[in-house]
Formats: sequence, structure tokens, C-alpha cells
Amino acid sequence: MHASAVFLIEFGAVILGLGLLGRLAGRFQFSPIPLYLLAGLAFGEGGLLPLGASEEFVATGAEIGVILLLLMLGLEYTATDLVSNLKTQYRSGLVDAVLNALPGAVMALLLGWGPVAAVVLAGVTWISSSGVIAKVLGDLGRLGNRETPVILSILVLEDLAMAVYLPIVTALLAGAGLAAGSLTLAIALGVAGLVLFLAVRYGRHISRFVSSDDPEKLLLVVLGLTLLVAGIAQQLQVSAAVGAFLVGIALSGEVAKGTHHLLSPLRDLFAAVFFVFFGLHTDPASIPPVLLPAMLLAVLTAGTKIATGYWAARQAGISTRGRWRAGGTLVARGEFSIVIAGLAVTAGIEPSLGPLATAYVLILVVLGPLTARWTEPVARQVTTRLAARRESAAAAAVEGGGDGGAAEPREAVDDPDAVGRRS
Repeated sequence: MHASAVFLIEFGAVILGLGLLGRLAGRFQFSPIPLYLLAGLAFGEGGLLPLGASEEFVATGAEIGVILLLLMLGLEYTATDLVSNLKTQYRSGLVDAVLNALPGAVMALLLGWGPVAAVVLAGVTWISSSGVIAKVLGDLGRLGNRETPVILSILVLEDLAMAVYLPIVTALLAGAGLAAGSLTLAIALGVAGLVLFLAVRYGRHISRFVSSDDPEKLLLVVLGLTLLVAGIAQQLQVSAAVGAFLVGIALSGEVAKGTHHLLSPLRDLFAAVFFVFFGLHTDPASIPPVLLPAMLLAVLTAGTKIATGYWAARQAGISTRGRWRAGGTLVARGEFSIVIAGLAVTAGIEPSLGPLATAYVLILVVLGPLTARWTEPVARQVTTRLAARRESAAAAAVEGGGDGGAAEPREAVDDPDAVGRRS
């Protein structure tokens, strides 16, 4: 059979399957992300029916998917919002780094992998998945919630921190030390700062430049500009996701609204391809030997991410329900964790690090959408039951029954932080 025909058949079957899985998830009001990942496992290395001809195209589509996810998230906020949130949330970024990087480093040392592997695994457990979280926020209709800027600030701080972390890790893996990577680090910081400055200072001019009444021209200009900036950022050791996000915040007003409407279908398509691609490159046979430590690390760092989001939202004055939502949303790990682990695997510092990181990310990328949806309702039920038990115990301790019983625990009917679509 002709190669192009095989490609069309394979890729068409993948897209059709994703559509059916999405409909199935929508029927049960569940995020389709875990189903997309399982589909990737089924068609990847060691899976039921490995893909061949379409794998390279899927890889390119996956990169575009992450870029579009972050672009669309950036369109929700202005440059002024970003700077304000970063100024108020920098302490949350420090708390995030300490609580979530430390478990990975300790695990690597306990396994006897050495300090370099400890630095690598610390990055794997530290960085949340911007791509997964952006998709989850859209699926759950929470882009307009009051806690979402807090989540966004933490994600941006993490992505910007990668501009410092990745060059350092690369130098350590090469055995060159920190001094040898100083030039790369300086370039990365300079590029990230320049792009942020342009977005904040000249955002209105950029919006005027790309503005057009013709949807076709607007789509081509915005998509081309986003891919160009993302590619340049990645070439200069800065995250492509950061570049795409900053393009999004640089656009405002009617341009942002029109772009959001035009790119939503493309985002959904390529985002689904991204999650399939993630599963394609995971051999199911490599997971069982490292499953136990990966599960322990996943449970621990899921808890630390929830604590991070709760603390950050509390500092921002968000209600209790919004704090739990923020924490649960941050649990997912994904693209950055795999990139970091891939550097270590290529350098050959520890054979077991790659499978452990893969199993860890797979667990949390499946668990993340669940914690985003259910952390707040479960926490609310537990809190209500504990309050009821305390009141019952206090009433039983009062001889004669007091005034006839304790008041029922109060629970707010409205959630002031949920200004988006209710989930």
C-alpha cells in the first residue's frame, strides 16, 4: 500500500477514535484527557497496534497543540493582569518550588541515584503541566473563576523558571558545571525578559498590527505570529509555551475575542493529538518495575501541589472553595516533566529514571483532571461532616441538652469565585 494512503488511514483512524472518545467523555461529563492518553498507550511502543507512517506528523501536531493551549489561555488575560499577579504571587512560586521539588530530590537520593539525578527528578516533580491544566480549565468552564489567575501565575512562574533550570540541568548532565552554562543561561533570561517587556509595553500596538475584519487574515496572522515567536523562544532555550502565552496576553480587546473564536476548534484538535502523542512514546512494559516508587511519589506530590494551590489562593483572598479548586487543578504533570527526564535519559546518568518519570507523569496526568474536578466537593463534604460531628459531640457533652440542639453547619449557597460556567 502507498505510504501516503497508510498515513491517511492511520491518522484518520486516530482522529475518528479521539472524536468518539470525546463524545463518550462528554456523555458522562468527564474530561477526555485520560481517555486520550490511554489511546496513545494502545497505539504506541509496545501497545496493541503501533503506528508507523503518521507518527512524525502526530509529533508535530503535539507541539502545535501545546502552543495553542497556552496561546488561548493567554488570551484570557491582559499584560497588566499578568504583571500584577506575578508581583503578588512570587512567594507562591517559591513555596511551589520547595514543596514540590524537594520530594523528587529526596526520592532520587534514597534510591541511590546521586545528586545530578536528584536535581533532574526534582524538576520532574516540581513543574505542573501547563498543557493539561489549560485544557482542564477550559473543559470545566473555570477560565473566568477568581482562582484561575492564581493558578495561571504559578504556571507562568514555573515556565519562566524553566528558562533558568533547563540550561543548568543541561550543563550538569554534560559534566561542565554551572560556569560553562552561564552564557546559555544569560541568553535565556534575556529573551524571556525581552518578550515579556514587549508584551507589556507594546501590547496595544501588537493588537493593532494583527487586527483584521477578515477572519481568514486574522487567523493566518495570529497563528503565524504565535508559531514564529514560540519557535524563536525555543531555539533560544526558552519555553515555546512561554512564548505562545506571552503572545496571547499581548493581544487584547476585539482581536483577542475574534482570535479565541477562530482558534478554539484548532486548539481542541491539536490538544487531543498532544495527549495521544504523550501516550505513544510510553512502553507499557517499562512501567511495572518502577510503579511502586512512582505511585508513592505521585501521591505525595499530589498532596504538596494541592497544598501549594490552597496556600496561594488563600494569600490572594480567594474563598475556601476556590482554594481547594486551585490546589486540585495544579496536580497534573506532563510535557516539561518528560522533557527534563528525556535529557537525563539521553545523558545516560540513570537507566531507571526514565521509566519512573514516565510512570509518575502518567499517573498524575490521569489523576490531575480528577483532582481538578473533585478536590473541592470532597473537601467540602469532609469539612461539613467533621463540623457536624463536633457539634454532635459538643451537644452530647452538655447535660440536659442545652437549648434543644446545635445549629446545622452553614454552607454558602453561592460560590463567589465561580464566575465562569458551573461545573
